[in-house]
Amino acid sequence: MHLEHDSINDLTFSDLPQMLRKNDLLILNNTKVLPARLLGKKESGGKVEIFFERLLTDLSFLAQLKFSGKIHLGTRIVINEEVFLKIEARENQFFTISTETSVMKILNSNGLTPLPPYIKRIPNKDDRRRYQTVFAKREGAVAAPTAGLHFTPDVLNEIRNKGVEIGELTLHVGAGTFAPLRAEQIKSRKLHQEYFEIDQALCDQIKIARSNGGRVIAVGTTVVRALESLMQENGIEPMSGLTDIFIVPGFDFQLVDAMVTNFHLPESSLIMLVSAFAGKERILKSYQHAVDNGYRFYSYGDSMFLEKTLDQ
Repeated sequence: MHLEHDSINDLTFSDLPQMLRKNDLLILNNTKVLPARLLGKKESGGKVEIFFERLLTDLSFLAQLKFSGKIHLGTRIVINEEVFLKIEARENQFFTISTETSVMKILNSNGLTPLPPYIKRIPNKDDRRRYQTVFAKREGAVAAPTAGLHFTPDVLNEIRNKGVEIGELTLHVGAGTFAPLRAEQIKSRKLHQEYFEIDQALCDQIKIARSNGGRVIAVGTTVVRALESLMQENGIEPMSGLTDIFIVPGFDFQLVDAMVTNFHLPESSLIMLVSAFAGKERILKSYQHAVDNGYRFYSYGDSMFLEKTLDQ
């Protein structure tokens, strides 16, 4: 779907290159999804699911847990006869977990693909390939940047052949992307933290695109979040760190001119972001059109190309 001003056009994803112009800059999120779901049990026998969120050190990480009964600080979780985890601290829904061997080694040896919670089955080996973009490079995400799942090497080559620049940044998507909004988040205007990194090469590409009259086009809300965080903190200069930016209607977008994004769920931070970008009424109209015309929602669903409204 292409939402331009007040018009809605039904297209296929292969039409995207025709919507881009010479000197535009298309920015991808090159994060790679980790096998971030671990299955274990408490030493007392109760089952525990561990959802990796973010690496803290080589021997510790932040996670969300799903368990029966109660769980206490100091509890040891058995993954197998050689791998044990220990709960060190808790803050809201996140637990600090320590390990005796490398966290990344544990995940790569024992982890499962962290499919979205609405996919009700145990992940299989094919999911490690399918739940990954073709340009994924840097391990660290627990969810795919789903707008990027639509791209193929052929589509990317066609875009390059039009004179469109393609840039990359990294934002490691956290499990918070699936969590419903909490009252304190809305009040504080802060979301879950995610690590992002923007290098000198991308900053140079952004400056060149702007000087040549090209648009900055974000592939996915994760790219929007990273770019607008950069502008709030640093201007167009290299940066890495954590962002908790919460983009809601009324937000002043400083860098992103257009975006490719999937269809998001009601009451999520992501639908608030796209409403801020394209206008609430325009988004509601486009979503009703999507429902009426059989568009698919969720991670493997359809996508839309949004151009920034001038009165968001």
